[in-house]
Amino acid sequence: MMLEVQGVRKEFEGQEVLKGIDLKVNKGDVIAILGPSGSGKTTFLRCLNFLERADAGTLTFDGVTYDLHQATRRQIAQIREKTAFVFQNYNLFLNKTVLQNVTLGLTVAHHMPKDQARTIAVQALERVGMAGRLDSYPLQLSGGQQQRVAIARGLALNPEILYFDEPTSALDPELIGEVLAVMRQLAEEGMTMLVVTHEMDFARNVSNQVMFMEHGSVIESAPSREFFANPRQARSREFIRTILEARK
Repeated sequence: MMLEVQGVRKEFEGQEVLKGIDLKVNKGDVIAILGPSGSGKTTFLRCLNFLERADAGTLTFDGVTYDLHQATRRQIAQIREKTAFVFQNYNLFLNKTVLQNVTLGLTVAHHMPKDQARTIAVQALERVGMAGRLDSYPLQLSGGQQQRVAIARGLALNPEILYFDEPTSALDPELIGEVLAVMRQLAEEGMTMLVVTHEMDFARNVSNQVMFMEHGSVIESAPSREFFANPRQARSREFIRTILEARK
């Protein structure tokens, strides 16, 4: 077991948005986190990387258990050394080039020599098909290209797990495919990923596990093909039917 999360709870202004979430992740898993808007998917993912501080719960990573509410700065840094987070809106520095955006975390946070950071960054950008735009600035790129740079920034950190928070939701429809193709490639390479997404084809055909959430709880968790072919819960069936009908 690479990662195990137990009893994650979170409140905002007295409203409980996570009601005791559990999750187990094995190396190489691609887990799609599905659910309607407001179900707690993004908050859960952010709690795992301490972008939000959970009110309760534990996280066991590579055999070491951390308290999600009381973890120290040093413990948080230890966890973040093993993970990378890809945001919905890219979060690139607009005044820095593609190459600078990817090397910054290596040189500043990891104190890596610039030449070494450049080599690693170029390799990461090659993996996502962006090595030809090293000197471009984010506003010179399409949304899909910016998101691929953001993925490269995460890959450059050599994480054990990549977290994706709705990585295609800010993209025009014609640009979604290029980002999903990169994610499919990473899955085939064995990258462990947790993906909050509304892309049902990705969830069905690329992920190996689905976790379906609503109102801060896990309604159903199952292997992906099983979830789509024979969902056990009525709410899961309704969700799949609604999504499929909206695409017609």
